[in-house]
Amino acid sequence: MKKHSTTLISLLILALFAGFGSIKAQNIDSWLISEQFRIIKPAFDTVKNIKEKTFEEKDLLSNDFIEINNIRPFISKSMQMGKSGGLSWKKISTADSSGILLSHDSNKWHIQYLASYFYSPEFTKTTIEAESHFMLEAYVDGEKIFSKNSCEADTLDAGSKSKELKLMQGKHLLLIKLLLPEGRKESKLRASAESDAQLEISLNPESYMDIEHLMNGKNVQNISISPKGDYYYISYSETYPPEGKSKSWSEIRKTATNELVEAFITDTPSSTNWIPKSNTFSFVQKSGEEHHLMAFDPEWQSYKKLATGSDEIYGYNWSPNGDFIIFSSSDKADENKSGLKKLEGMPDHWPWWRNRYQLNILFIENGMQQRLTHGNLSAGLQDISPDGTKILFSTSSPDFTQRPYSVQKLYEMTLSTGELKEIWTKNYSGSVQYSPDGTKLLVSGSPVLFGDLGKNLSKKQIPNDYDTQAYIYDLGSGEATAISKDFKPNIQRAYWKEFGIVFLVEEESYDRVYTYDINSKEYTRQNIDADVVTRISVSNKGQLACIANSISTPPSAFTGQLDTDNFQRISAPWEEEYQFVKFGKTEDWNFKNKKGVEIKGRVYYPPNFDAAKKYPVIVYYYGGTSPVNRSFGGRYPKNLFAAMGYLVYVLQPSGATGFGQEFSAMHVNNWGITVADEIIKGTKEFLAAHPFADAKKVGCMGASYGGFMTMLLQTRTDIFAAAIAHAGISSIASYWGEGYWGYLYSSTATANSFPWNNKELYVEQSPLYHADKIHTPLLLLHGNSDTNVPPGESRQLYAALKLLNRPVELIEIDKQDHHIADYKKRILWQKTILAWFDRYLKGESQWWDELYPENQY
Repeated sequence: MKKHSTTLISLLILALFAGFGSIKAQNIDSWLISEQFRIIKPAFDTVKNIKEKTFEEKDLLSNDFIEINNIRPFISKSMQMGKSGGLSWKKISTADSSGILLSHDSNKWHIQYLASYFYSPEFTKTTIEAESHFMLEAYVDGEKIFSKNSCEADTLDAGSKSKELKLMQGKHLLLIKLLLPEGRKESKLRASAESDAQLEISLNPESYMDIEHLMNGKNVQNISISPKGDYYYISYSETYPPEGKSKSWSEIRKTATNELVEAFITDTPSSTNWIPKSNTFSFVQKSGEEHHLMAFDPEWQSYKKLATGSDEIYGYNWSPNGDFIIFSSSDKADENKSGLKKLEGMPDHWPWWRNRYQLNILFIENGMQQRLTHGNLSAGLQDISPDGTKILFSTSSPDFTQRPYSVQKLYEMTLSTGELKEIWTKNYSGSVQYSPDGTKLLVSGSPVLFGDLGKNLSKKQIPNDYDTQAYIYDLGSGEATAISKDFKPNIQRAYWKEFGIVFLVEEESYDRVYTYDINSKEYTRQNIDADVVTRISVSNKGQLACIANSISTPPSAFTGQLDTDNFQRISAPWEEEYQFVKFGKTEDWNFKNKKGVEIKGRVYYPPNFDAAKKYPVIVYYYGGTSPVNRSFGGRYPKNLFAAMGYLVYVLQPSGATGFGQEFSAMHVNNWGITVADEIIKGTKEFLAAHPFADAKKVGCMGASYGGFMTMLLQTRTDIFAAAIAHAGISSIASYWGEGYWGYLYSSTATANSFPWNNKELYVEQSPLYHADKIHTPLLLLHGNSDTNVPPGESRQLYAALKLLNRPVELIEIDKQDHHIADYKKRILWQKTILAWFDRYLKGESQWWDELYPENQY
């Protein structure tokens, strides 16, 4: 009896431990199955080709009949699918663990697809196995995982293939492509998935946002409307795995009906523009060393070569009557072959700085071309006068005696004589365009571009120069009028038309379009159904075309008449890709800092949010002079973090533009401490107000200035369980002197403060000098070719924390600058971010360990 009891206990223990580390294989008993389609063998299949090979049956399977990445099977309410890759689908299932029975007309060869979805709640290793007498190929998320190239006889056991995969959290599509052979009527297919995690197998295509959605698919890139408003030009791009290859195309359509007029498929036009007062579209076409200026008339659907130039056209503007263009050409500096270079001031760090850009005029009627500017300074066109007789252009040169360390000279040139008139010389640069009657200028620039004219602060306060204001400058009197200093949004683009002025502005976390009435001095917001407008184009009749997106909506194209609230979405290329993607809700959540200033923010909830559960939290911020807007996707995609099961809190600390000058001026000479304390206070209040947020599992992350904030935060609080700093600044002083834009950004952020006169700022607010206070696990990410924030900023903090024996990792991304642009490296970089948070906020280290195993060297 005792012996039997011991044996029973041993068996129980073995059974218990057998349950750890791996879940029993799950049979896939239900499938979406496509209709069959017939295929044929090629002629002369028994004859050897030039490689001494005859055609084999397995070659029928390897043909790409349908692009795998385009197959999106699903069941409709009637249990039938609409067209997807030319196939209709139905459900097939069996309770028999031996698999599903497949049959066909055995007198012919057929191809058939089967599909099933499975959801993994975490990063996992999963083995997919398929068994059948038929030949088959298996794909997961569009990538082939194995092929079975044998066809066994009825009397033999069915052959099988398997593959171990490493899958991130999310919904995955398993697709089986079967070759149904001639002379064989039926066989069974059995498939299973064995995983460390409990997979949810279903036929439901509904999923959450993942890295594939972020990186791949179709996007609308640009739009512009003709001056008459009858046509618009729109361009697209599409990126697809696994290499991140992309294609571009563009179209011209009728504005009223959206009817396609012309498509540019193989060669997307460059330097596109509309000829003023017309519906004629122009672009540059390169042929050898020549550059042809081409025109397309959508009304007659005809092309015409307007002119040919020998100089490379870097950008051009049409005269108001379309009789000439002004374009830029480059004078490149001689190559320095000595290996030694004497810098001519700080901008000489920039490899392009010694090149000079000059203005040229090209007359359409006779093709005559003439240089308009020359010399040791680049000339930039600002505008062409409404009557076409004059141009405005500016030059810029360094001036290290006062901030912002450059001088802009604005000139007006009479084209017929070359006569120059200097409009102004200023230390602050402005963007300038003529009024419709040519007597005034619309100017955008710093609040102190014209002294204190645009400043809406006390005399002692230094404004944030990035908080762009709008002015009207009278050419006759030389007097300027500020028109936006009481208007809180930050001016990004401005267009002065006959009917009024149109502004694209940054308004808190939104980017919006406003019109301005010169007589009433009133601003009117245009109600476009989107959060962030990125590109706009305006016709002479007040029609607007724009690209815009929202928190949970990828970029779309809109058109409509200004001041009518009648804007229509005319293109949404993402709709098919995102039709089954489920997003969590988002809502605003604000608090007040210790001075009583409202700090705005928002929350991204995981899909299928359950308030009874506890969720790990990611806090995201920038903290510098730009707000974190409500755009979709991007390099730090909050929807992706939420889809991975995180509660995401985004806050906009003080100092950003778009909230009014008082708010943005808080950034000046206030690197870090105030903002860090706002983030800490906001996070604590957020956690207290949201009981489903796990206060012990809170991570934070930011990039660039936000990376600096991440570093600094860890010296001032221990509320975070994990932190990520991408391209962060660990020493304000070294960034000030080494970064390409360091001293220029500091001319605003640390106005009149330098390492020798304000050590309190440059040292005491630099994380490096407080590294011993950091105990939070910190991941440092940096492109090793970053010219904005040199990689040494992460390296020196890494060295400090390693010597202090603190939990820190540094991942450098090879040959990447401030942004990670390479397709494959960006995917790995994004996975690294998610794996780090999974490790410390979910207690799931397997993904991180897979990406970065210990003791490799």
